[in-house]
Amino acid sequence: MIPSKNVMLVTGSSGLIGSAVCRHFADRYEVVGLDRPGPPHPPEAADSIDFDLASDESVRQALRKTKKRHGSQIATVIHLAAYYDFSGEPSPLYDTITVRGTQRLLDGLRNFEVEQFLFSSTMLVHAPCEPGQRINEDWPLEPKWDYPRSKIEVENIVRHLRRRMSRGVLRIAGVYDDYGHSIPLCHQIQRIYERWMTSYVFPGDTSRGQAFIHLDDLIDALDRLVERRSDLPRYFPLLLGEPETMSYDELQRALGKLIHGEEWTTRQIPKALAKAGAWLQDNLPLTEEPFIKPWMIDLADDHYELDISRAQSLLEWSPQHSLRETLPKIVDALKSDPDAWYREHKLKQPSTFEPTNGEVEHDRPTLVHVER
Repeated sequence: MIPSKNVMLVTGSSGLIGSAVCRHFADRYEVVGLDRPGPPHPPEAADSIDFDLASDESVRQALRKTKKRHGSQIATVIHLAAYYDFSGEPSPLYDTITVRGTQRLLDGLRNFEVEQFLFSSTMLVHAPCEPGQRINEDWPLEPKWDYPRSKIEVENIVRHLRRRMSRGVLRIAGVYDDYGHSIPLCHQIQRIYERWMTSYVFPGDTSRGQAFIHLDDLIDALDRLVERRSDLPRYFPLLLGEPETMSYDELQRALGKLIHGEEWTTRQIPKALAKAGAWLQDNLPLTEEPFIKPWMIDLADDHYELDISRAQSLLEWSPQHSLRETLPKIVDALKSDPDAWYREHKLKQPSTFEPTNGEVEHDRPTLVHVER
């Protein structure tokens, strides 16, 4: 069959980024969304096909259906599906899903003519820098835990492919949008909103911070990557994020002012004390598992500030949003309907909220792309 439009495959199509990609490209491409069955459901803009990266047979069947419905010519594959778990615990699923799952996908794509393959990696594959320094694509690679380590393994697979298609590995900063939708950021907002004791302390240098990128800017970069696919290098790594990194102290102060209208002072505490507190929280019979884990404390001093000159040169792209300017919108969304905001972000509601119907559902632990 000859499709009426160029065909695009999107893995992880039910996620925050995947669903936005499907909606964005639906008017110009035949979008095929590959993801596991069940909620959250992919957007109607995509031809949704059940797809489990952990299963050889599932990947084969999904690609067989894709070929039958859309033919063997594929303009772009945007590979977002991966395993991610904030517990920090080692898991064989990083290898089964992220690494070997990507190999399954690439093996199956041998039966197609693919112009471009874009792999969603993370800025966390790089070693952190000092404030004032900027990380570029040649910065040393030093993944510190299983999630970025699995991404590096896939980057190596993609880099050494002997195929004619263009291959890009996108080292993406922490993604957020006007409503929040960043797990670490939303937990930080929750701590300040509820005035938790942990909102006043930090087990690291508060002058350090993490780079972010607004979802709309990420989609814009993907659009430029797809539309310029015939002009791009055969293989390239690319950092995507905002050029300004807010320090933890700046972020705390901004949130304290926006939420409570007051100065928010954050005191540095010893890592040993923070780990003991995190361990106690993690092992007490609480109604909700705490977000902060002991392993996160070791990374509290890490700083990520990005040099995006390659993306600016290659794509003529620069972010049009900033976390600093978007924080008021996120906080306004929280204040206008705290109950809905908490439910959307799968947070335990404080007792001051009105009762809600049913229990809060929790995210599935696999095939999600959350940075950061």
